[in-house]
Amino acid sequence: MSAKLRFGILSTGNIARQFAQGVRDSLRGTLQAVASRNFDSAQTFAKTQQVATAYGAYDQLLADPNVDAVYVALPNSLHHEWTLKALRAGKHVLCEKPFASNLSQATEMFDAARAAGRVLAEAYMYRSHPQTLKLLETVKSGAIGIPRLICTAFNYKTTRIADNIRFNANLDGGALMDIGCYCIDFAQLIAGCAPTQVRAAARLHETGVDELAAGFLQFPNGILASFTCGMTVPANNAAQICGTEGYIEIPVPWKPPTGNAGFTIAYGTPPKMDLLKNDLRPTGPQRIAVDAGRDLYAYEADDFAAAVVDGQPPRMPRESTLSNMRILDELRQQIEVS
Repeated sequence: MSAKLRFGILSTGNIARQFAQGVRDSLRGTLQAVASRNFDSAQTFAKTQQVATAYGAYDQLLADPNVDAVYVALPNSLHHEWTLKALRAGKHVLCEKPFASNLSQATEMFDAARAAGRVLAEAYMYRSHPQTLKLLETVKSGAIGIPRLICTAFNYKTTRIADNIRFNANLDGGALMDIGCYCIDFAQLIAGCAPTQVRAAARLHETGVDELAAGFLQFPNGILASFTCGMTVPANNAAQICGTEGYIEIPVPWKPPTGNAGFTIAYGTPPKMDLLKNDLRPTGPQRIAVDAGRDLYAYEADDFAAAVVDGQPPRMPRESTLSNMRILDELRQQIEVS
């Protein structure tokens, strides 16, 4: 293996482009190859993103001995197939979220990785950002007391429905699979465990996918979490963690910027009947600034390289991915889209 982890990218879509831009900014990764079913598309991507080699077939990239790791950025329904093929070709795999179509597929993928002796991880890039790491540190420090409530939102409004894979039920589209999965993962990350109860309701699009969804998770440690996700409504897409002594507001939890990231710790105004003479509790909000200095996806690429080269635990553990898939299975069954 070379000094840097050599990535091959399956797909030339938007998320593949964002990842490629991040790898160029990473310390431990380099762009070796890209593959598309359309060779012209792969060539254009390679030229604009400074990728060494372009292929007109996914199998050709998997056969390239200069590719150490494959980033699977294909439609959701293809994650299982091409992750297995990449592992069997001897490649490490960083697979976009949602990891698979269901828990059964996800389990098979991890079993294949173990059998091949290769690293396999789900690509939740926000977990690698310094803002998220600082947030976890702040919550664990007791800055807001004991966490009790987590509220998140991830929504956008798109008018491009035709040929949009997110609105294609056969490709495992839908709001839960596209963006609700972030809210589910965030809740488990903060709670530190898997929920014991999950509930969801949804508005279905005429294409058969969930265009809007709202959910609830209850954790064994007493934490409650709620979330909304949607592909046809705009929202502020913020997250809030409420504790026994205060709360944290994260305005940009999912794609924190390179500079001027961060969150706010606040304590609210206690009811008058609870006010004490000479009350010394903090009152004003406190802004915690985080300057990442590098691209979000650069951190993700470096974390994956550390897992492959140094044997570090992946930023997204196997257990978290399987728990996410188990929850998605249950919620999608409840809203009748699975």
